[in-house]
Amino acid sequence: MNIVIKVSDETREKMIKYYTPKKRDKVIPYVVLQAQDEDTVITIYESGKIMFQGSSADVDATMWKEMDGQSNETNKSKDNDDKYYYSSSIGSDEVGTGDYFGPIIVTSCYVNKNNIPFLESLGIKDSKKIDDEKILKIAPEIIKKIPYRSIILSNKEYNEKYNNSYNINKIKAIMHNKVLYQLVSETKDPYDYIIVDEFAREQRYYDYIKESPLIQKGITFMTKAEDKNLAVASASVISRYIFLKEFDKLSDSLNIPLPKGAGSNVDQIGMEIVEKYGKEKLNEIAKLNFKNTERILKTCIF
Repeated sequence: MNIVIKVSDETREKMIKYYTPKKRDKVIPYVVLQAQDEDTVITIYESGKIMFQGSSADVDATMWKEMDGQSNETNKSKDNDDKYYYSSSIGSDEVGTGDYFGPIIVTSCYVNKNNIPFLESLGIKDSKKIDDEKILKIAPEIIKKIPYRSIILSNKEYNEKYNNSYNINKIKAIMHNKVLYQLVSETKDPYDYIIVDEFAREQRYYDYIKESPLIQKGITFMTKAEDKNLAVASASVISRYIFLKEFDKLSDSLNIPLPKGAGSNVDQIGMEIVEKYGKEKLNEIAKLNFKNTERILKTCIF
């Protein structure tokens, strides 16, 4: 699937900043930047056009169009957002998929609409918009009050699963399905919606999990769900909290402070780890399919 959009200069600069850490090394005429974000290839042209290619191209394109304020049904969209926000719901979100080091965490949360004022008082929103210091402070407060279920996928398990037919979106879908099914089965209180921050189209999502023994149906998929629903936002915050704790444990076990993300500073630390523990160590602590692995091993002498 190919989708081409145009956005404002301000949004375009945000896109360049967001996708630069994921950029491809390929040099293409008249292209400012080409990057790959999971299943989607994003090409930003000098002309101002942006092309999205891949199975989730429509999801990514819609996200940036919405961020740019492009909508023919703004009022209708606002009404829908309020409907999902002021509701009792179960939502899920994940963290760690863009980090070379550290696990992937998926969490589902049940938020009763009576809990909305409590969560608003903590400033709950998408964990990417809250600094880690605040995450460490507020997540324990949420955990005390909000029912949740989480799954931790270590990088060793990730590397065992990841292959040509088992991509990151399939891994995420299976994890989301598991925590959602578990929490829905355990929840006795009523809820209005089950919401997932859309990373794949609905049909594709269910195709990913078709071999799972237990499948959670009735899901509402939406872009930027963490901004529209407090169950998803709470799941995002708890996932980030668990990720930070696991990340610190990993750093302590190596006696090396690990950087987050997948930038050049990650390559430098990766080289130190290989020199100290051997290249096999990367299989336990890193996502080997990232470009960082190739760059790290290319510079190491064995």
